[in-house]
Amino acid sequence: MDEPDRWRHMANAPKDGSRILVTIRASEQGPAEVDLAYWSNGDQFGAEGWRASDSSPGHIIEYAEPELKCWMPMPSANLNRTSMPAPWEGDDAQQLDGSGI
Repeated sequence: MDEPDRWRHMANAPKDGSRILVTIRASEQGPAEVDLAYWSNGDQFGAEGWRASDSSPGHIIEYAEPELKCWMPMPSANLNRTSMPAPWEGDDAQQLDGSGI
């Protein structure tokens, strides 16, 4: 599997403001899904934490750490909703990054 197509533990996600793909856990609000997110150090609009990339002042979409299952770097090709990878549906920690091998 190519490196860009590999889901990783959120503990290793970059907190430098770069955009990454994240798997949002399934919940009573809906099934698992993939979103484009980044780490924010906090500002006048919201607290430190993960934000959806389509957040804007006055409409911040924040994710709590437990909501996010895993991440992967952005693919190098142009990204649009129809080319998003499928959400990670496997077990949490044991199969990510090859740790279950």
